[in-house]
Amino acid sequence: MKTVKWIGCAVLLAMAAAWAAPIGGAARSAIPGDIQQLITVDYRMLKNSSTAMALKDQVLPPSLKLFEGSLKGVGINPEKDVDLLTFASYRTEKQGLKIVGIAQGSFSQKAFVKKMKLNKTKAVKYRDSDIYPMSGGMEMSFLDENSVLFGDGAALRGALDARDGYRTTLDSDRDIADMIGAVESGTVWSVLDQQGTQNMLLSALGDAGKLADFNTVKKHVLGSRYTMNFQNGVNFDLDVVTSDSMTAATLSSLAKAGVLYRKMTATPIEKVALENVSVNSDSSNLQMHFKADDKQFQSLMHSDLFAAVSK
Repeated sequence: MKTVKWIGCAVLLAMAAAWAAPIGGAARSAIPGDIQQLITVDYRMLKNSSTAMALKDQVLPPSLKLFEGSLKGVGINPEKDVDLLTFASYRTEKQGLKIVGIAQGSFSQKAFVKKMKLNKTKAVKYRDSDIYPMSGGMEMSFLDENSVLFGDGAALRGALDARDGYRTTLDSDRDIADMIGAVESGTVWSVLDQQGTQNMLLSALGDAGKLADFNTVKKHVLGSRYTMNFQNGVNFDLDVVTSDSMTAATLSSLAKAGVLYRKMTATPIEKVALENVSVNSDSSNLQMHFKADDKQFQSLMHSDLFAAVSK
């Protein structure tokens, strides 16, 4: 996440991350534990919203472009064949952060294998799984007829280890699993772990993050989650989960101060966006909500504010 000096950027930054839907069983079983962030792209939703498509075209992250290109290289068209595209970034003890992708949709494993044989592309066995090369130095393997796992060699094998019971899985992290349960029925959702959320808040708060209040409460931040939908404009809800109501209230005060500070130097379109940001605390959660109609949001995407947080 890019360093920004006001909490309003956190809303736009999180919204730029992805679109999503519930993860299927085969895909979920191959997501390793020690998750930093989980993001899912719902390609079906993208096709139904011009605003969502415009957002995707402008802020498509390099990793997603690489994954899309690699899928096309093995005959899978993301726009036609993929329903859901999930990205899981997870921590490893020796290799740092790894990212694995899982595409769910309408695939033909038999047709794919036939094409690989015609191209004289051989699979490498990893226990019972067949691993095929992709462009960009990535590899892929079918989890079932409707789920394709892909990533660099180490990331992919780590996910297969989780699926095969050789390492912990997503469901072993109760904090992450509980956050997923609260948002996965939404049109759009993502979750971020404790360390990732602390870093996100520090960047989003800017100078306010250097205050003693933030240093005191950040250790009580447990994680974050967001949902988003494109029905009747754009609606975005972010929850930062903390250990107690006092932490949530303190973060709420810091966030409100950040929004007010940004309004002082914002352009007219940015002021409209910031007016549509609400911040409060509910029990142990910091809550942020953003709402805009399609016209307002598409205008915002061309502002300096949006450019600063989406590049």
